Amino acid sequence: MDVNAAVAAAAAIAGVLTGVIAMLAFRWSERDLKRPTRTSLHTDPVLPPGVDTVLSVLRSSAVVLDEGDAVVKASSAAYALGLVRGGKLSVEPMLQMARDTRRDGEIRQVELDLPRRGTGRGDALAVSARVAPLGSRLVLLLVEDLTEARRIEAVRRDFVANVSHELKTPVGALSLLSEAVMDASDDPEAVERFAGRMQIEATRLTSLVQELIDLSRVQNDDPLEDAEPVRVDELVAEAMDRCRHAAGTKQITMAAGGTQDLSIWGNRGQLAAALGNLVENAVNYSPARTRVGIAARRVSAPGGDLIEIAVTDQGIGISDKDKERIFERFYRVDPARSRATGGTGLGLAIVKHVAASHGGEVTVWSSEGQGSTFTLRLPEAGAARDRAQQHPDLDDEAGQSAGSNPRTSPDSPPDTTAYETLSAPEVLP
Repeated sequence: MDVNAAVAAAAAIAGVLTGVIAMLAFRWSERDLKRPTRTSLHTDPVLPPGVDTVLSVLRSSAVVLDEGDAVVKASSAAYALGLVRGGKLSVEPMLQMARDTRRDGEIRQVELDLPRRGTGRGDALAVSARVAPLGSRLVLLLVEDLTEARRIEAVRRDFVANVSHELKTPVGALSLLSEAVMDASDDPEAVERFAGRMQIEATRLTSLVQELIDLSRVQNDDPLEDAEPVRVDELVAEAMDRCRHAAGTKQITMAAGGTQDLSIWGNRGQLAAALGNLVENAVNYSPARTRVGIAARRVSAPGGDLIEIAVTDQGIGISDKDKERIFERFYRVDPARSRATGGTGLGLAIVKHVAASHGGEVTVWSSEGQGSTFTLRLPEAGAARDRAQQHPDLDDEAGQSAGSNPRTSPDSPPDTTAYETLSAPEVLP
């Protein structure tokens, strides 16, 4: 019995000791879990108060890096630009900038050209990167996309260069011709000949300046501020009157049809300039004793009825490689022929901007040796007025699309049924 009692007492004591040791071990582990460690300090950084809110409203792409170059916070724009991949900053120059700034605390800024990812295009993405310290352990990277700004700047630079070149040509010609007139003062026939050339160059210079003014006006003015219902037949008559002399000189027949009882909602001056440019081009680029047709009709569309005005000629046509560029400023399919006809290369650019700012479009079909058809599609007066009153913000969207490329239809000719019913063609002697 004494032996059994001793064994039981030893077992009890062992159990008590085991329980005490287990309790001490549990408390020790709890204390270790609560104690901050080196690993926890590096893997769980905390943004300063308010920084998260500020980053969410910035237009720039924002990335916050910790001491180990891991991404703590990144905006959606940073992911869209491909700056962050797999929790890491994927652009090595920016990563090196962040490390240098973390080392010395100096703010750095640089402009970089990054390859586009996933677009299949070879052009680069221009960005401006700025790195600054954020507290004692974090680094803030702000990236601004400069691609569109650079594109606009390039367009402006090319525009100024083209304008300078186009102005220099007639001005230089006038200078040379004036010297020739002075040297030939004793020869009346030579003076008359040089004076005629001077008049031609002066007319070309006046036309270029006027088209520059028109292009600037259609780009900067809101056409719907002074919008009104504009009758299509009046626009067509004005365009034909504008080209009456040139068409008569070349014995070109001009015919119009289908324009009755149709109206467009917009700026009368801009619409007249756009249609006038199309008709003038058709006359200038058509051989003698051919025909230019102007037809209009109403077509149904999801957002309301559209008025379609088509100008068709029997001219030289446009090649496929030129169709995508004919609406660019100063672009001319045949520069030599354009100079002979007085073309400046701005007429179709004006047409494109007028169509886009009025919520419409311009398209072209052409075949070399068969002629061309330029088609304006614009909202009808009633539908456009109702749309503008119900959704005034849509007018701004239409204006912003002025830079978009017009559509071309090279594969099939346009619907020419309207030309078969042209009424009372006007034949000019």
